[in-house]
Amino acid sequence: MAAAKQERAVQTRESLLQAAAEVFDELGYAGASVSRILKRAGLTAGALYFHFESKEDLARAVMNSQPDTVVPWLESTGLQRLVDITLIWAKRLPVDPMLRAGVRLTNEQTSFGLQDATPYQEWTGIMAECLRDAHQRGELQAGVQADEVAEFVVEACTGMQMFSAVVSGRTDLMERTTRMWRLLLPGIAVPAIVARTEVSPERVRALVG
Repeated sequence: MAAAKQERAVQTRESLLQAAAEVFDELGYAGASVSRILKRAGLTAGALYFHFESKEDLARAVMNSQPDTVVPWLESTGLQRLVDITLIWAKRLPVDPMLRAGVRLTNEQTSFGLQDATPYQEWTGIMAECLRDAHQRGELQAGVQADEVAEFVVEACTGMQMFSAVVSGRTDLMERTTRMWRLLLPGIAVPAIVARTEVSPERVRALVG
């Protein structure tokens, strides 16, 4: 009985997050009313406020759910894992409402009174862990700092998707991501790793179909 109740609670929370992501993605924070989110989810206000304190709290949860749309697809290790994160991100961003909404809310958050660096920090931490693993494997050049490179990649991807959104509606985001790695890899990886690290749309198609 308790397990079934807990499972229903988890499902309710996920339904609220998914509905909120779809509405935030379509309308932005200001246009996404609580009533519209509840209608999309098919749930009551009581269900929402059981899990989230406010619309702002729900928006934070969507912002911080971005890694959940990418990390489950990963199977690789070291530097290839870091590259795969960005390839899957580039593939999923144009089509995944949760990821798109998270990115939109993170970019627009100052307009609704937030200044929360958590999404950037979470991505940086995930990427830095890949780089520390790469260092242990002997994949990185001497002097490469995991936290520094991870933060740079997050910064580069943030700017890149904004540029791509304006120029092409993100249709060229994968191309821009692969180009980033062609430029960056020779500066951080030893030559043998540069040669064997896969950076291509074919790679991501094999990962996520």
